[in-house]
Amino acid sequence: MKSQINTLRQLQELVLTRDEHHQTGDGSRLDTLNDIIAELGGKLDPQVRGLYDRLYKKSHIVISAMTNGCCAVCGMQVPIAQAQQVRLAQHLVTCSNCGRILFATAADEPANIAEKGERDDVKTGISRFSAEELVISGLKAATREEAIAELALRMEQNKFISNAEAMVSAAIQRENVLSTALGGGIAFPHVRGVEGGALTMAMGVSHKGIDWDGEKVHIVFLSAIPVAVSAFYLRLMSGIMQAYDKKENYDAALAAKNAGALWRSLVKATHRTIR
Repeated sequence: MKSQINTLRQLQELVLTRDEHHQTGDGSRLDTLNDIIAELGGKLDPQVRGLYDRLYKKSHIVISAMTNGCCAVCGMQVPIAQAQQVRLAQHLVTCSNCGRILFATAADEPANIAEKGERDDVKTGISRFSAEELVISGLKAATREEAIAELALRMEQNKFISNAEAMVSAAIQRENVLSTALGGGIAFPHVRGVEGGALTMAMGVSHKGIDWDGEKVHIVFLSAIPVAVSAFYLRLMSGIMQAYDKKENYDAALAAKNAGALWRSLVKATHRTIR
């Protein structure tokens, strides 16, 4: 059953990637994504596929991690006996509240480890998702892989996530499916399924620019996204794109001499587009 759970996780990620492309891309890869999704869906056992299809009609999020003994999507506590069944993965177990299929994450998967007390005073705007210590005014990276690694390490060093190396690997896998460079010199690499806390975003500026699948990128936003807020992430990304469509905001980011200046420019740029 573990192989079926892994297939379900891959399928969900592809579906959510397709949702992103439908809303923020040009639609050029929709047919390709549809074909991959159909092929992967064909690998599910009939009984599993039936359950998947029923859940999919309600929500594109059909499978959820079990985090700290709870369903990561709805927050319902999983009974101890049921939680053990989730860990053993000998058969599918669903959440008694939301009905989603539950799975246990591996110990080496990236997780949000920020302590709640550290973020209690952060309530508005971009500050709900990022912080000054998560911005880099001068990325040293020359490639997209190096840029992702530099930002993931900053997240790990400041105790926002665990296992930066695993996050980098997952982010690059996502890039290989569909580039997150969305025009205007900005890229939005991300990893979905980073549970244990809130959505967390790091920002970096490259003055030389980075070749990102043929596009020159100067501003990179790396995000660790709990599955439950996948839809919200699209709105967050849209708000950032709207803010940096304005030349003065884009130029201010590139002109920032240090992290403090970059953070202030980010807060100012997004104060109307991200609430």
